[in-house]
Amino acid sequence: MTEEMQSVAQSAAAPIYRALKASILASDLPAGRALRQSEIAKQFGVSKVPVREALQKLEAEGFVLLLPNKGAFVREVPAEEVLDLLDIRAALESQAVENAVPQMIETDLQALQANLKAYSEAPDIPAWSQLNLEFHRMLCEPCGNTQLMLMLEDIQLRIGPFLRLTVTEASGMERPRRDHDLIVQACLSGNAKEAAALVRRHIQETKKEVAAFMRRQPSRSTNI
Repeated sequence: MTEEMQSVAQSAAAPIYRALKASILASDLPAGRALRQSEIAKQFGVSKVPVREALQKLEAEGFVLLLPNKGAFVREVPAEEVLDLLDIRAALESQAVENAVPQMIETDLQALQANLKAYSEAPDIPAWSQLNLEFHRMLCEPCGNTQLMLMLEDIQLRIGPFLRLTVTEASGMERPRRDHDLIVQACLSGNAKEAAALVRRHIQETKKEVAAFMRRQPSRSTNI
C-alpha cells in the first residue's frame, strides 16, 4: 500500500473506529460478538481496508481480539484485568483526591452532598452505579490535572458499563454509601490526606468484594 493509500485508509477508518468503540463501551456489541469485516464495510460504504485499520486500532487498545483464521471478536475483560484496573484506580484516584480537596469550593461540596442524598434514594443497581460514577468524577475534577483525569476516564472506559454494574452488584449499596459519607466529611473539613486515604481504602474494599463475587460466578466463555 502506498503512503497516499494508507493515509486515505486511516482517514476512512476513524469514523468506523469511533462507532465500533462506542458500541462496545455501551455493551451494544457484547463480549464474544463476531465483527465481520464484510458486514462492517457494507454498513459504512467502504472497502475492507479501513475496517481492518479500525479493528487493528481497537485490538491495540484491548477492545477487540483478532484471531488467525477466525476473524475479529469483541474482547471480554477477564476478571484478573478488572482487579488490576481497580488497583491502578485506587492509586490514581487517591492522588487526584489529595490534589482536589484544597481546590474545592462551596459548589463542589454542595454537589457531593447532593449526590449522597440522591444515592440514598436511588431505587436500583443501575441508578446506584451511575450515581457512584458521578460521585467519583466530581470528587476528582477539582484536582486540576488533565492528564490524571484522562487516565481515570480511560480506566472507567475499560471497565465499561456492564462491568460497572457487576462492581455495583458485588459491593451493594450500604458499604459504599457509608464510605462516600466519610469521604465527603473529610472534604468538608479540608483534610486532603484523610480524604485520599479513605478513597484508597474504599476502592481496595471494592476490589476485594468484586474478587469474591467473581469467584462465585460460573466461568464465562466467548466461544471463540
